[in-house]
Amino acid sequence: MSYYELTIHITGPFRDNLIQKLTEAGCLGAIEQDESIIAYFPETVDIKAITNEISLFKALLEKSGPRIDITFTHTLIPHEDWNETWKKGFHSIDIGERFTILPPWEQEKKGRINLVIDPAMAFGTGHHETTRSCLVLMEKYAGKSKTGSRGGAELAEKITDSTLTMSGKDSFLDLGTGTGLLAIAAAKLGYRHILGIDIDPLAVEAAKQNIEINHVPEVEIRNGSIADCKKTYDVIAANLISGVLIQLAPLFPSRMKQGGIAFLSGILSGQEEEVIEAMKAEGLEIIEKYTDGKWVSLVVKK
Repeated sequence: MSYYELTIHITGPFRDNLIQKLTEAGCLGAIEQDESIIAYFPETVDIKAITNEISLFKALLEKSGPRIDITFTHTLIPHEDWNETWKKGFHSIDIGERFTILPPWEQEKKGRINLVIDPAMAFGTGHHETTRSCLVLMEKYAGKSKTGSRGGAELAEKITDSTLTMSGKDSFLDLGTGTGLLAIAAAKLGYRHILGIDIDPLAVEAAKQNIEINHVPEVEIRNGSIADCKKTYDVIAANLISGVLIQLAPLFPSRMKQGGIAFLSGILSGQEEEVIEAMKAEGLEIIEKYTDGKWVSLVVKK
């Protein structure tokens, strides 16, 4: 499959708002540079409709404030050129205390939890703040229990006695798995029953390939949404935009075990209160708010 590469030059404080609009329009991944955003879309999208949305976004901003400098160009990248295109912008990155995300053509780092992602297969390399936040929170909460093992004293201040005890047998659900990055990270943290789901068939194919690369057969990948999940899980990771999280809020409690937790990411700063209220309305407790730049992630508990 070929892909559209949309390069947007933007100055001003509205980059994150634009990225969220691109995501809502079907953006499969983006590379942020100093004065530009390079976004990728499947060749099946209506690229003219997307560029019209960007023009409308610019016009609305200019009506409410000073002139915003936004220009854009797009090109169709043939399938055979895709791998080399991604290699230019994808390098290894260390996240948290132990994680390293790297492409297959770089050597793994000793003493780190290496997550190998092949960007030639799909989008989502873990460089964005929302993915980093999920990994940081997964690392923080993995292995902690109400009895105080592995730093449990800090967690005990936030969670009541009904919290789950993390162990190698915990179940983990990754909503919108994309390249399978978070599901792979869960396996390498010791979770044993892991499901990654995505509504995009291309993402499902990519995730399955990355599962093989990382030798984590305990991860199952399926096409679908949270509505298709009939089991309950100890931990859920949902790196989605705030509107989708709010829409799915009524389904979370029925997919979480009692005492289970969920990591909710993809929320722009200023929009977290709407997500918090939606989760509280379903009886879920907010136990942590984590901020990385202009993005907010939440840890909620049943």
